[in-house]
Amino acid sequence: MSTAESTTGSTVGTISGTQADAAGEAQERRMPGLVPVTETLRSAERHAPDAPGAPGASVLPVRMASSFWRLLGSELGLTFRRPRNVVMLGVVALVPVVLGIALRIAGAEEGMGGIVQAVAGNSLMLTFASFSFLVLLLMPVAVSVVAGDSIAGEAGAGTLRYLLAAPAGRTRLLLVKYLNAAIFAYAVTAVVAVAALVTGLILFPVGPVTMLSGTTISVADGLLRILIAVGYVGAGMAALAAVAVALSTFTEVPIGAIAGTVVLIIVCQVLRAVPALDAITPYLLPTRFTNFDAVLRSPIDAGALGEGLLAFGAYIVLFGSIAWARFSGKDITS
Repeated sequence: MSTAESTTGSTVGTISGTQADAAGEAQERRMPGLVPVTETLRSAERHAPDAPGAPGASVLPVRMASSFWRLLGSELGLTFRRPRNVVMLGVVALVPVVLGIALRIAGAEEGMGGIVQAVAGNSLMLTFASFSFLVLLLMPVAVSVVAGDSIAGEAGAGTLRYLLAAPAGRTRLLLVKYLNAAIFAYAVTAVVAVAALVTGLILFPVGPVTMLSGTTISVADGLLRILIAVGYVGAGMAALAAVAVALSTFTEVPIGAIAGTVVLIIVCQVLRAVPALDAITPYLLPTRFTNFDAVLRSPIDAGALGEGLLAFGAYIVLFGSIAWARFSGKDITS
């Protein structure tokens, strides 16, 4: 054999060996979908920065956080653009107006007392009267509609599996759905407060506010107490949203989760009215809804507010855990 032939043979052997090594290093991976994708060493190197300790590893958490906020922003946009939800916000805003007009007419008559006298004496009191009137039924219904539709609505429409096909993950999707419902709960609370405050300023006089304890506070202090009441009532509605989201993970029919939450509220109201069941009354969620009247005392009853917020937090943790346990192991068929 000549030198040229031996050189050619060795070159061919080297090339064949290199090709065999490259073929051995190629990894066939099945990516999400139906078509298998062959990942070579060169394409695998593109994913190397995602590995722990790699130069680009710090970029991954930033991208994940960015995608989370984009998903939440998209969910909020859909929620507040939906005609049904806009109508509900309009209804809860209309009730304080109607209540204010009714109290204005009733206040014109002599001999009226109680809440009518309190509201007629100062415009800021209409906000607290509106909360007392709405917090036990109408506001919970509005929150239950959005929260109960969160997971069950997607499943019923057949879009839940497509949401999970995106790199969002079940835990993040559930968190986005709950945060969306909680923000809507605070929006409902704020709408009631603003509508009542504006109506009160138009229909009733503005001046120092007389508390339940008989002391008088300034208008600025009264506005601050309204803000505290909004934060407290919003937290209560957010706790109710956790209950509705948990029920939403157990069904593919949104009306089932919504009705279940509303029925739960009504049953709790009935149980509160039975004197023999006073022992369980402090543990019922609606019992804490009306603790916002602690801001009408001087000084503010921080203990009552703290107990209520602690109960709301316990409900959020409990029903949030139930929702996560159910949703994380649930077979998605629609």
